[in-house]
Amino acid sequence: MTAPANAVPERAEQSLRQTLLSPGYRRLLLLCVLLGVPIALACFFFVGLQHELQHWVWTSLPEAAGYDAPPWWWPLPALVLAGLVLAPIVTRMPGGGGHLPVNGLGGAPVGPRALPGAVLAALATLPLGVVLGPEAPLMAVGSGLALLALRRAGAGGDQRAGAILATAGSTAAISTILGGPIAAAVLLIEGAGLAGTQLVALLLPCLLASATGALVFTGFGQWTGLEIGALALPELPPQAGPDSGDFLWGLPTAALIAVLVTLARGLGHRTVAWTRHRTAARTVACATAVGVCVAAYALITGRSPAEAALSGQATLAQLAAHPHAWSVGALVALVVCKGLAWGIALGALRGGPIFPSVLLGAATALACSGLPGFGATPALALGISAAAAAVTGLPLASAVLAVLLMGRDAHDQTPLIVMASVVAFVVAQLVRRTKPEAGGAAPGGAPAPGAAR
Repeated sequence: MTAPANAVPERAEQSLRQTLLSPGYRRLLLLCVLLGVPIALACFFFVGLQHELQHWVWTSLPEAAGYDAPPWWWPLPALVLAGLVLAPIVTRMPGGGGHLPVNGLGGAPVGPRALPGAVLAALATLPLGVVLGPEAPLMAVGSGLALLALRRAGAGGDQRAGAILATAGSTAAISTILGGPIAAAVLLIEGAGLAGTQLVALLLPCLLASATGALVFTGFGQWTGLEIGALALPELPPQAGPDSGDFLWGLPTAALIAVLVTLARGLGHRTVAWTRHRTAARTVACATAVGVCVAAYALITGRSPAEAALSGQATLAQLAAHPHAWSVGALVALVVCKGLAWGIALGALRGGPIFPSVLLGAATALACSGLPGFGATPALALGISAAAAAVTGLPLASAVLAVLLMGRDAHDQTPLIVMASVVAFVVAQLVRRTKPEAGGAAPGGAPAPGAAR
């Protein structure tokens, strides 16, 4: 005899109610609220310090040396130094300085023992221009501190609670630079691949921790005056709704972006294989190669090498505010040189993969925006969405990120944003041949449930 059609939903609802009303789960929610504050504070000072070091390396130090802007050769000693600093961290410290960015944001949680190496690798190398973002180190800070708190509370043996708290800590950390808890929550929903009661039970702690952390992060930014360099577009091109020309050129452009991002990730996988032997020396060699790519951009274009170095937040904001300040040749040079540097960095250095890919997508789309009927505003929107979808494998989260960044211009661009995200996701799946390493990222580089870094 078959069960009634509504029996399964009723059992699921009853199971969810029991989970939500259980004392252990309520204590877990309270702990996530409390953890959101120290995690946000740690992330705030981490990103603030990284931003200050970056400003010192690329602005204050060149000015002190008598240059108005960093000269073309500036990335060479900076990246050699980054490689020399990173090599002993990768080969000798627990955790190897964090997970490889070519595998996305997934992998086992970064525990308290591996956290110092991940933090040191990020603070010592990201400001020097390794062409990676702060998102993965931030997630490592979140998961490491959450697991440390659980261990201090005497519940370190509870693997389920540890998985949920690690994910909540990572989500709280990443929300601080993704515009708040909404984008981080959508990323979690799509990346975890859960459903029903499992999804709600995991989502609620992450929402609480990330919302609490966002409040603290915003408040400290106002009180201290420190800049954190979060991914944001304070100025945008003039608002213009997409028309047939934008779709005609935009969707092939999204496919092109997906191909470029996927090829760069393929270079990252080959770099991983190359650096498995003689890791220290080859890590330095890869960092030097990144510096050569960045210096080549400055030599070719006559522009500052800082535009191709670093994670890309500042350059993305400049592109959005003044999309016509770059010639098509400069944009192409940025995509080629930064793309090569990013691909090498993905497999050898440490940091996050998303922010540089977003800049590459925006630059590619803006280079194509001179085509008849293709506007700069739609190009910027679809470039962000397509690149994020290609690198993360999360089309919904990527579309939400693009909508948040576009702000008031997002309403009219939403159909193009969503279609570009889907096209890029599909094309990336067709082009990509290298599978993530076992125990690493979920499909597309998304965080696996309970395993976000």
